[in-house]
Amino acid sequence: MRDGEQTPGVALTREKKLLIARALDDMGISVIEAGSAITSAGERESIKAVANEGLNAEICSYCRIVKRDIDYALECDVDSIHLVVPVSDLHIRTKIKKDRDAVRQIAIGVTEYAKDHGLVVELSGEDASRADLGFLKALYEDGMDAGAERLCFCDTVGLLVPERTTEIFQDFSSSLKAPLSIHCHNDFGLATANTVAALAAGAKQAHVTVNGLGERAGNASMEEVVMSLEWLYKYNTGIKHEMIYRTSRLVSRLTGVSVSPNKALVGGNAFTHEAGIHVHGLIADKSTYEPMNPEYIGRQRQIVLGKHAGRSSITLALKEMGLEADEVQTEEIFNRVKQLGDQGKHITDADLQTIAEIVLDIYREPLIKLEEFTIVSGNKVTPTASIKLKVNNNIIVEAGIGNGPVDAVINSIRKAVSSCAEDIILEEYHVDSITGGTDALVEVRVKLSKNGKMITASGARTDIIMASVEAVMNGMNRLINI
Repeated sequence: MRDGEQTPGVALTREKKLLIARALDDMGISVIEAGSAITSAGERESIKAVANEGLNAEICSYCRIVKRDIDYALECDVDSIHLVVPVSDLHIRTKIKKDRDAVRQIAIGVTEYAKDHGLVVELSGEDASRADLGFLKALYEDGMDAGAERLCFCDTVGLLVPERTTEIFQDFSSSLKAPLSIHCHNDFGLATANTVAALAAGAKQAHVTVNGLGERAGNASMEEVVMSLEWLYKYNTGIKHEMIYRTSRLVSRLTGVSVSPNKALVGGNAFTHEAGIHVHGLIADKSTYEPMNPEYIGRQRQIVLGKHAGRSSITLALKEMGLEADEVQTEEIFNRVKQLGDQGKHITDADLQTIAEIVLDIYREPLIKLEEFTIVSGNKVTPTASIKLKVNNNIIVEAGIGNGPVDAVINSIRKAVSSCAEDIILEEYHVDSITGGTDALVEVRVKLSKNGKMITASGARTDIIMASVEAVMNGMNRLINI
């Protein structure tokens, strides 16, 4: 909640920090860096609230090598501090304008000061991946002598690669007596890989953020690191993995930072399938196109329908909705989905449900079947519709006019079916867009009556006129059969 909150545009209130801290604690996170006490009075109130919440996790504050930072951290009742020391010559020279020896002496003094006041100290080398490693190791040794319990190596601008990370941590973990932490940034997309490499080479702790939040390209992603260890390395982290997705969504909502759809594990597409060949494999065995069960991290798989969908996708999606369709009905649903997909449309669950319910109702041996229709409408032109229907296996062609194209086509239908349905009355007509956009699936609902009996019927297409025709004819067929 410190480095993650440094994501541009993110500012967490006391209440939001408490919500996230509780979630992290429930999930089994060992140490929560609740903020930087030097930031502001409001930040100190938030950190203190987290520290006094009675959580199992160790509560930590970020501190510079300045005694005033330690005093502010003490005011917040934290258990530990993340004491960050600039260690690269670039940072030493440009940030604090001192030399190496001065930095070592200051770091030792502030570490001792924190220890004298009862704090656990994690001594952290900022920009360590660009530092002289001999100097860094000497600084770590001085820090341990001053009482630091943990040491941290910060890849501040994400310049490590896994091979180099392995070399460094094999060396440091074998020569230094205190536990080592790894803190990686994701500037080159290698934060998770470098973090896992460090842990494999001897690091005992990883600094991570939920959803990989953080400055610039963010930090190592908590969910990626945890699940790499759990699923790929078979290492029990102690994290309640079934809470990962829930926590991801909470943090996204409270920070206002959306998770990229293709983000590993917690992105919207991580367990979503569209391609027909993939879904066909899933029906046979879920592991064919999934690396792990989505339920393991508290997720569910989704079947998305579009131009790549196959009949298997339709079958599985209908099954998950609790709908049953025979081969003819499934084929019609499939054809409608493909038609929408070819128009570049993504078919949502609501779209599919509407299409399926309409098709399942239509395919009950309708008495009235549409063959074709034509609409003429425009400025200074009376809307006119001609329609060809098959009624009781007889072809009937009729035309009608109206106040608009929809009215015209409905009037032409009435004339065409007058022999068997002249007493059917259109009571209500209603249009809804299922999804947004000019290419949205439109649902038309009509209420029809006949001899005191009333039914509601629907039609769904991207074309409002076709949806209207479908709704009216669906309703007429149902009323005729009552």
